[in-house]
Amino acid sequence: MPDPAGEAATALVWLTRLPLGRFLPRQAPALARAAWAFPLAGLAVALPAGGLIWVAAALGLPPLAWALLALAATAWLTGALHEDGLADFADGCGSPDRARALEIMRDSRVGSYGVIALLLSFGLRAAALAAMAPAAAAAALVGAAALSRAGMAAGLAFLPPARPEGLGRLAGRASAGQALAAAAIGAAVLAWPAARDGQSAGAWLAALACCAAAQLVVARSARRRLGGQTGDVLGAMQQAGEIGALLALAAT
Repeated sequence: MPDPAGEAATALVWLTRLPLGRFLPRQAPALARAAWAFPLAGLAVALPAGGLIWVAAALGLPPLAWALLALAATAWLTGALHEDGLADFADGCGSPDRARALEIMRDSRVGSYGVIALLLSFGLRAAALAAMAPAAAAAALVGAAALSRAGMAAGLAFLPPARPEGLGRLAGRASAGQALAAAAIGAAVLAWPAARDGQSAGAWLAALACCAAAQLVVARSARRRLGGQTGDVLGAMQQAGEIGALLALAAT
C-alpha cells in the first residue's frame, strides 16, 4: 500500500544525515519507491544552507565566502554523499574498460579526475551563487537542490543497474510515474526563485533545460561506459544538474 510519509522519511534517511530514522515505518520501503520524494531531501539540506547565506551576508561576509559556506553546509548535511559519487564517477571515467571503471569507482581513494571534478563542482556552484544577490542566491540554491535530485529519480527509473549488487541494484527500479512526480515537485520548487525575483518564465525554463541537459550527459556516459547506473552515477547526476541549474539562474 502507498505510504507517502514512510516513503518521504526513507528518502530523507538515505539522502541526508539528518537523524530521522525513528520516523521510518517498521518495514521501510525500498529506496526506489521513495524516488518521488528525492526533491524533498534537497529542500531539507538547502533550506538551512539558504538561511546561512542570509546570516553570512548580513554579517558583511563577501559573496564568495557565503557561497562556499552554504555549499559546505549542504555537503555536511548529506555527508558529502553526492560529491563522493561525482568524484568516484569521474575517476571511473578515466578507464576505457567497463570492469576496471567499476573497480575504480569502488575504491575509496580519490584520483586526479575526482579531485578536478570536485574543484569544478564547488567552484562553478560558488561562482554562480556569488553572482546573485543573497536572497536570490538562497532561493536559487533551494530550487536547484530540489530539481537536481529529481534527476536521480529519473536515473533509477530509466537506467538499469550497472552491477548485479550494490546500491544501484539494492535500491530497486523506480517507475516512470515516480520519476515524473519527482520532476514535478522539483520544477515547482525551482519556480520559487524565478517568481520571487520577478524573472520571466524563460529563466525557469533555462534552469530546467540546463539541469536536464547536464544530467543527460552523465546518464548517457554511464550507460555507454558502465552499462547503467550505480549510487555514484546518481550522485554525479545530482551534482551535474545542480551546477547546470545554478549557472542558468545566475546568467538570467
